[in-house]
Amino acid sequence: MVTKGAKEPVVTNEPAANSQICDEKQSRLSTTTSILQKSATLEIAAKAKRMNAQGMNVISFSAGEPDFDTPKNIKEAAKKAIDMGMTKYTDSSGISELKIAIRQKFMRENNLHFDENNIVVTSGAKYGICALFNAIISPGDEVILPAPYWVSYSTLIKLAGGKPVFCYPKEEALFKLTLEDIKPFITKKTKAIVINSPNNPTGAVYGLKDLEEIVNYLTERNIIVVSDEIYEKLVYNNVQHISCASVVKEKYKRNVVVINGVSKAYSMTGWRIGYVAGPRDIIERMKYFLDHTTSNANSIAMYAAVEALNGSQNDVEMMAKRFNRRRLFMYDELSRIPELKPCYPEGAFYIFCNFKHYLNSVVGDYKINSSVDLANFLLDEAHIAAVPGESFGLPGYIRFSYATSMDNIAEGMDRLKAALSDIEHSRK
Repeated sequence: MVTKGAKEPVVTNEPAANSQICDEKQSRLSTTTSILQKSATLEIAAKAKRMNAQGMNVISFSAGEPDFDTPKNIKEAAKKAIDMGMTKYTDSSGISELKIAIRQKFMRENNLHFDENNIVVTSGAKYGICALFNAIISPGDEVILPAPYWVSYSTLIKLAGGKPVFCYPKEEALFKLTLEDIKPFITKKTKAIVINSPNNPTGAVYGLKDLEEIVNYLTERNIIVVSDEIYEKLVYNNVQHISCASVVKEKYKRNVVVINGVSKAYSMTGWRIGYVAGPRDIIERMKYFLDHTTSNANSIAMYAAVEALNGSQNDVEMMAKRFNRRRLFMYDELSRIPELKPCYPEGAFYIFCNFKHYLNSVVGDYKINSSVDLANFLLDEAHIAAVPGESFGLPGYIRFSYATSMDNIAEGMDRLKAALSDIEHSRK
């Protein structure tokens, strides 16, 4: 009831005097998310795009996505789904058709047997990892993370309340993790470990014996193995991808979770479809997490993903062959540069290079004391975009993506050689 003649309440954005709720000294922002920083990968890619827009012709080796178009049959499946009205909410864990296709894919390609209830579809593999960490990590739990690692693992672990524990495989072993690398870091608080094969940023692919020893040792101690297999189909020289879940003893399968998706293999990065398979209790908890965050992944994209998994794989094989030619060419070019030490990649579409020889240099106004400095120098002066090793937890290195044309790779390698030659001359 409004009394005639009553004054309107005063609305103001100013904090009330002596208010305990609006303390001027209290931060407006969450302490939980205070750990978040800009992604160096995305920041460099964005800077390169801005420079290109200004007419500078930057060659980007920073991309984490294939430069090919999504195959036509997949796009047609999406159009058909739209025409059929498949545009409504679905179950948070994904449509049954896609979970069946994922289940069949695991049986056909990995000799793995998951029920539909052991599979959840997410808005990209990245969000699958986020949901998984939130499902398994309690405050203070430790997750072993081999360096170099994909840029978001560490942050996602922290956001879930966990503590990333870094271990450092040897460069001469192509940064492939061994059991001896892991053992010193296992404590009573160790909840999980992340194994990414094929690896971003190194391109390393783990062999059968390596995985059998590592995975069985860990799972027998109730440590969850998070197996990120997003680059599974991009392997070369008859190297075989082996899923961690396929080597673990039956009684310990409850301690392995597989992450995958359609982004890399099918050039569907923007479609945002990932999937996670694992033990029922973890998958169920992830589903609850999705219920209250994203709900279902994009319905149209899920029907497209069904076609990706069930349809012709010819385009995938074509992309892998072209990536392989680029890989060999780029590796050969990088290997010719004095004092540069590229790691030989067996999978994915990256080459990780040791640039330590070129650090602690001064070229004109540039002081190059880190790989971040070097990456900025290469971008500004040579118009080459690549990602510094600090992003992957390993300073002194730079990652190059060969998800670009052969012409770009050839031109970019020439620019790199000229820029590194300038550094050498400045040191004399």
